[in-house]
Amino acid sequence: MIDTHLLALQLMAAQGALGAFDTLYHHEGTEALPRRGTAGRELAIHATRSSIYCALFIGLSSWAWHGAWAWVLLAVFSVEIVLTLWDFVVEDGSRLLPPTERVTHTVLAINAGAFIALLAMSAAGWAAQPTAMVWQPQGWLGAFLALCGVGVGLSGLRDGFAARALFKRASQAQTRAVEAPVRFGATPRRVLVTGGTGFIGQLLVRHLVADGHAVTVWTRDARGAAWGFGGAVRCVQSLGEVPAADDIDVVINLAGARILGQRWSERRQKQLLQSREGLTQQLVAWIATRPRKPWLLLSGSAIGYYGVQPQGDATALAEDAPPQDIFMSRLCQRWEQAARSAVAHGVHVACMRFGFVLGHQGSLPQLLMPIQLGMGGRLGSGRQWLSWVHVHDLIRAMAHVWSVAEKAEAPASAQAWNFTAPGALSQEEFTRVAAGVLHRPCWMPTPAAPVKLLLGEQADLLLEGQRVVPARLLHGGFRFMFPDARSALTDLCRPR
Repeated sequence: MIDTHLLALQLMAAQGALGAFDTLYHHEGTEALPRRGTAGRELAIHATRSSIYCALFIGLSSWAWHGAWAWVLLAVFSVEIVLTLWDFVVEDGSRLLPPTERVTHTVLAINAGAFIALLAMSAAGWAAQPTAMVWQPQGWLGAFLALCGVGVGLSGLRDGFAARALFKRASQAQTRAVEAPVRFGATPRRVLVTGGTGFIGQLLVRHLVADGHAVTVWTRDARGAAWGFGGAVRCVQSLGEVPAADDIDVVINLAGARILGQRWSERRQKQLLQSREGLTQQLVAWIATRPRKPWLLLSGSAIGYYGVQPQGDATALAEDAPPQDIFMSRLCQRWEQAARSAVAHGVHVACMRFGFVLGHQGSLPQLLMPIQLGMGGRLGSGRQWLSWVHVHDLIRAMAHVWSVAEKAEAPASAQAWNFTAPGALSQEEFTRVAAGVLHRPCWMPTPAAPVKLLLGEQADLLLEGQRVVPARLLHGGFRFMFPDARSALTDLCRPR
């Protein structure tokens, strides 16, 4: 005869293992829910469900719930079922689940239904017993269930804190949108954005929509992007999907594969060039076919254009500073040259050379992690310059360049703009400021040799730097909301 209670516990163990996979692979990995601005409610539900599963896994690992406890168990099951259904609704309303996650969630729901039904049968018998939590050890199975309970409890705490941070961040963003709205030009325009699903692109698109512009996003996953933007923008997977009759006024080009990561092998360098120079060439070729050409192209670039600056050299690099013959400089040069070719079609071109962008997404969270753990310190010598910009100032600077181009009476031309705050400082100074804002020590240095061994030539992105100044922005009267690192990091790291 089958022991239904033992079978239920075995199914619970399977639930714990599959749930851990779903959390680590999907929620923390591919979907990055704690960093997804629209995932606050989903994470709050996950946190509540995790606390319930924590109690169930630990409570059922070695105890039988007799008497009134059996009714508590049945009530908990009812709450879990309601939360699961609610979670399905919220997920479908806030994001497009990848196939693997949808299959995993389906299997989890079926498995949960099975063990809940089996445990409900046990609870019916337990309800007739005197009220008590009766010790009923299950050996290795019970130990594994208890371990699952601890794991899901920690996951619930993680989700709870992440949900609170996202809710507060959304509130801050709404407050900032009201108190300091970003205005892109004098009239609503039709805008095409590449890279619109990235860290900077998402914020830019939302600001454009809030300012009344009609936005089209060119992306590999049009369906997922449309879902993420709540249907507020048109998303296309090819430029051919943009009707010729739809006049595009402004093109903002932010697309490009992540530079820091894989070693710069010959194959990787070709991939990076294709994702920047190649895509920009494709974009300009599309502009050439349009019956009515856009009047402005804002095209991304980076301060890597200037190469590396000798440590100890405090020369300020403005937009007229020369490039160097190293890969990251050549990459930016070719990227910009591809964008500048749009001038031949009567388009004003602005090449935006981004510094290190500080925001809740991007590279800042990874940079701050060792500091938050109390293990921050200088990287290499620590004397390399770090030129940075707060992401909100970066969006505002785009709007400023847009307005300048809108007022220009001269023929179409190409200009470079440095998108960095005026307060560049050394890497060690930046780390000390961050440690001060986070109330952490700054004492653990990271030697340069292992970084060079691991990353090869791209280690220069971390171990070398440039003191870049936003000369053109400042000359044009642009005022930074966050001109120094302490104000920027205080804004981004304020208590949640």
